Amino acid sequence: MYCSGHASPDIQQLPSPQALYESEENGWKDAANHSRRGPLYYSNLALKVTPTSPSLTSGSVLGHMIRLSIPASMGMVFNTLYNLTDIWFAGYLGDDALAGLSIAGSVFFLLLAIGLGIQTGASAMIAPEVGRGAMNDGTSQIKYWVNNVSGMAIGFSVVSLLLGALAARPLVVLLGAEPNIEPLAMEYLWVTLAGSIGFTLSFAAAGALMALGDTKSNRNALAIGFFANFALNPLFTFGLGLGVTGIALATVTIKLATAFYLLRVLAIRLNIRIRPAFDWPRWQALLKQVLPASFNTLTIVLGGFITVALIGQFGSDHVAGYTVGLRLEQLLLLPALGLNSAVMAIAGQNMGAGNYSRVNETYQKSLLIGLAMAILSIPVMYFLSPLMMGVFTDAEAIQRTGITYLRIDALAFYAYVVLFQSVALLQAMRKPMFPMYLGIARQLVIPAMINYVLIVLWDYPMVSMFYTIVIVVMVSAVIAHFYTRREISRLPQAAAVD
Repeated sequence: MYCSGHASPDIQQLPSPQALYESEENGWKDAANHSRRGPLYYSNLALKVTPTSPSLTSGSVLGHMIRLSIPASMGMVFNTLYNLTDIWFAGYLGDDALAGLSIAGSVFFLLLAIGLGIQTGASAMIAPEVGRGAMNDGTSQIKYWVNNVSGMAIGFSVVSLLLGALAARPLVVLLGAEPNIEPLAMEYLWVTLAGSIGFTLSFAAAGALMALGDTKSNRNALAIGFFANFALNPLFTFGLGLGVTGIALATVTIKLATAFYLLRVLAIRLNIRIRPAFDWPRWQALLKQVLPASFNTLTIVLGGFITVALIGQFGSDHVAGYTVGLRLEQLLLLPALGLNSAVMAIAGQNMGAGNYSRVNETYQKSLLIGLAMAILSIPVMYFLSPLMMGVFTDAEAIQRTGITYLRIDALAFYAYVVLFQSVALLQAMRKPMFPMYLGIARQLVIPAMINYVLIVLWDYPMVSMFYTIVIVVMVSAVIAHFYTRREISRLPQAAAVD
């Protein structure tokens, strides 16, 4: 097929990591020039991105952003609906199955965080190579990055399986699984961990395609996966009598098919045969992007656990109201998250091409598009929150908490957009450490300290936590914006036109 255990044949020709991976101070020069005169350069000179992947280094930045962000947002919608489908079918198995699936999903999100990190790392490393190719035929390096991203995806899936075998059950118990719930949660986890290679490879291929300016293929895969889930879930769960295992098996089957499809699209688009490579210098560069991005995603989960634990002191109805309100807010934020994909691809390609003024333009226009999103979404959050909460529950206490959260957090909607686009731009510039540090501060340290003092020590009402979230997000957005502006201003052309 497209996978092989053999390493890339040019490993011995690679320079040191410092030479191979350019520094921003030197204008993102392609250190791969050190080996371009070797035979590998000539054998790969024909490697080009096909016309189906238009260059993002020319043409309307706004047009590119719209073209890329709409499919990306639609893909996230289908992914959300996919998860809701699993929950729906689990509900038919009973409350215990539903609880087991929910707890297993929280543990499995650790793997998804790694997958999202791989996707970010793939885009960060490949997009600049695409940009260089548009300027000086440098796209031959894309092949080696794709191979190593694929190899890393396989490596992380093996590590996830091994760590899951050791830590899955203790984590399930830690999250409160009762004796009748634990076996059901473990049923789901064993199957999904065994098939984790489908998840990591699909994330890797999606990141590579995003770097090429293709967000439609991943949208298509997620859409087809959503509809396939409707067929496979009842077949495996009820037809074959597999129960929770059937839900997990349907997901693994779909993810393996998704990985195969996306890798095939990627191979055809680049006219290559993908062979997973384990080239340590390139892995070092990838890990510098993957690990911070993964940990940044984990801080969101951990921060959510802390918030739920504190809200839980006021009763389960408040936890349910906050959780539903949060899901509704995330649904409204999906277009902004789709915009992230466009920002990373456009900024990354133009970083590689040295078009720093277009990097600056990408950031500015993403904020303007985000402002338009906020103008549309904030009234929805405020005025339609009673209607939206009513769709999910008739309980007055749950509705009241969810409505209160949505109306207060609407104040921070645009701040979330600024944060998302700032993080995406910095990741495209291969500067993922600041977003990680900021994530630790805004998701874990600061809210935990403030809310502990307000709720536990000073006995403030629960609503004070919602205002804390708004203030922390707003301050974080301001800090992220000015930091991003400073990094952009250090780019030669961007500074000249700023």
